Formats: sequence, C-alpha cells, structure tokens
Amino acid sequence: MRGSLVLANATLPDGATRDVRIADGRIDALDDSLDGHLEVDLTGRRLFPGMIDVHVHFREPGFPHKETWETGSRSAAAGGVTTVVDQPNTDPPTIDGPAFDLKARAAERSLVDYGLNGGVTPDWDPEALFDRPLLALGEVFLADSTGEMGIEPALFREAVERAVEAGVRVTVHAEDADEFDPSVRDRTDADAWSAYRRPAAEAAAVEAACAVGADVGTRLHIAHTSTPEGIDLASEYGATCEVTPHHLLLSRDDLADLGTFGRMNPPLRSEGRRRGVYERVVDGSVDMIATDHAPHTRKEKAASIWDAPSGVPGVETAFPLLLEEARQDRLHYSRVRDLTARRPAEVFDLPTKGRIEPGRDADLVVVDPDRASPIRGAALHTKCDWTPFEGRLGVFPEWTMRRGQIVYQSAAAELPPDLSLDSPFGEVDGRNVRR
Repeated sequence: MRGSLVLANATLPDGATRDVRIADGRIDALDDSLDGHLEVDLTGRRLFPGMIDVHVHFREPGFPHKETWETGSRSAAAGGVTTVVDQPNTDPPTIDGPAFDLKARAAERSLVDYGLNGGVTPDWDPEALFDRPLLALGEVFLADSTGEMGIEPALFREAVERAVEAGVRVTVHAEDADEFDPSVRDRTDADAWSAYRRPAAEAAAVEAACAVGADVGTRLHIAHTSTPEGIDLASEYGATCEVTPHHLLLSRDDLADLGTFGRMNPPLRSEGRRRGVYERVVDGSVDMIATDHAPHTRKEKAASIWDAPSGVPGVETAFPLLLEEARQDRLHYSRVRDLTARRPAEVFDLPTKGRIEPGRDADLVVVDPDRASPIRGAALHTKCDWTPFEGRLGVFPEWTMRRGQIVYQSAAAELPPDLSLDSPFGEVDGRNVRR
C-alpha cells in the first residue's frame, strides 16, 4: 500500500476511541480526526496490537507432516498472532550453527514475523549459536538427579552464564522427574498422565532453576507454568512466566472428553489449581499468555496414554479465546493486550512491537467484540485439524495486519478494494525480529 492509511474511530483496549495513522509499515500517529490517503472506519470495532506468541513448535525442519512454517504462520495470522517464537526441538535440533541456518531458511516461508530459539544439549555449540540472530535459549530443561530429562546442573548453569554474557534470555521448561509418581504407570485412563507428572515436579524445578538464575544474576523466563505454586515461586525469585490457554481454561475434569488428545507437558491440573492459575492471570502475577502450539496428527494422538505424543495446537485459538473471556467480563480488554503483546515485547526486548503508539510496527488486529463463533478444528488453518477447544466460543479477527500489510482477512472483513486480498492470506514477508 502506498501513502498512509487511517484506521478511524478505533476502540483501543483501554476503551479510548482514536484514529490510528499508518505509514511505511509503522504507526505514524495516534490522535483524533487524522488525515490519510486511505481511510477505514472502525466504528464498533476494537483494535489490538498483534499477539506475540513466544512459544510455538512449527515442527520444521524434521516433522513437516505435523506442521510447516507456511501452515503454522497462516494459522497464527488467522488467530491474530503477528510474531511467533519457535522452539529448538526440531530435527536437527537448533543447537549449532548449521541447524540454526537450516531452520532460518525454512522460516523464510513465514507469513508473520518470528524469533528463533536455540537449544542446549551436551553437544551444543554456543559460539555458533550466539553468532546467529538468536532470540533466546528456549525450553532449556534442568535435569533431575536421575538424568532422565534435560541437561545436568553444571551444563545448565554454564548455559545460563553464557546466555547472560551474550545478552540472551533463557526460557526454562520446569519439571523435575524426581517428583514424578511411578506408582501410576499401570493405569491406562486419560488422567494417568496428570497423576504421573505431579504438580510438585513443577514447583521443584522452578525453584531449582530460579536459584541458579539468581546466583548468576539474571531473570529466567519460566515456560508454560501450570500451577499456582509454580507461578508464585517464579514471582518470588523475580522470574517472568507464561501460561498457556489450555492450562488457563482446561483441567483434569476435561480429560474424560479429551482422552489422549489432552496429553501435554506439563499436564492438565485439577480444577482448583486451574482456578488458581486464572486468578493469577487476572491479578498480574502472570506476565504473558503463550500457546506452546505443539501439533500432532490425529493418528499420532490416538494411542495409549503412555504412547501418545505430548502437545496440543493453539496458535490460532489463543487470542480468540482470551477475547471471549473479555467479552464475558472475566478479563479486561487491556489485560488481554498486556498478556498477549505488551509484556512479551518488554520481556523479550522487542522495542518496535507490542503497543499501539507512534513509531511501533503496525502489527494490528481488528475484531468485532460482539461476534463470537464456535471453534472448529476442521476450520483452523494449522496442518493439524483438531483442537482441544472444539465447540468453545472465540472472537476471531476480522483482519490481521503485519507491519502495515494485511496478512489475513476473514469473510466478515469489510475492506476497501485497495486493501482487500484476493484470498484470505497475504504475501509471505516474515522477518526474524533479531535481524
């Protein structure tokens, strides 16, 4: 689009109504009665900064039958996500220079902007990784004393120290396998996974990891906290944390319906703990919502509770689900903004993203706050055609803009011909946010 675009009469997350002028991919002005070359009247619509999902698994390279950068980023755009951060457990894992470069080439097919996280194993190459445009060390596992998961404590500490020297944040998957309950391994019901990976495993790992971070002098980021205890420990140590939509809205009570499609790590918790997590999301103890979008095929998930892979899709449904919570007055729209955009941008040092203000990227999402629709797995754009939220209501975007360009428009979008797309999706132009 040439010239400037004015989004007139937009209701912002705090309830204020403003005109927003966009030029050269950035927000140029925020005021009343702005002029531009082209105008779209957003009366009755809400305007949000695009969601920054700091935890996705787009599966490429290595597992394109589950997801690709093309399908995953389309799903993101259709859900109002304009930036994603991909985790390192692909094949090959993103632990050295060649593996990073391979993933970076795959990510060039992304419709949305992205960050790439590096991983830590005994074979990692920190010099090569930190020489690349890396966003963070992602989903680093601190091993328990049995060594059954993650890296040993000495290597974990070394990784944190190296990351601090390089100015790179560390994201920790916090579960301690010493706290798992082997006595339930003979059970075959869907709840067995939650009984096995007990809440104490999260608390123990959060405390152990944060103690290392405090000793080194850095604030860690705790991925997918699933218990009130884990969130409180992260807060006590000054760490930041994220909560997934499934840990926010689903509990062990849902497993009778979900079966093995409800298996993920960490697992679903009791309804009481879910309510405690929700309370902390509302009161500000939780920094952000991130999806841990981890797609698997129906065939893969339709196995026993001990053989089914862990993970659920979520990048397309997270923002719509949160908007429905706001529509029902359970969350304020400004809190949705903070959880999905403002805090992720602050925590992961993305100074051009996360806010609707002059100078920021025009990563914007337009929604009709009164138009909710049932979530259907078959209608989603991820390669995985199912969702744990089947039938729940969500408020989906009418259109999504990345750096001033429309990248997704729904059938309900009312756009002038100069802006309207010939298909639901725009041109691929995703950029690494660290370049």
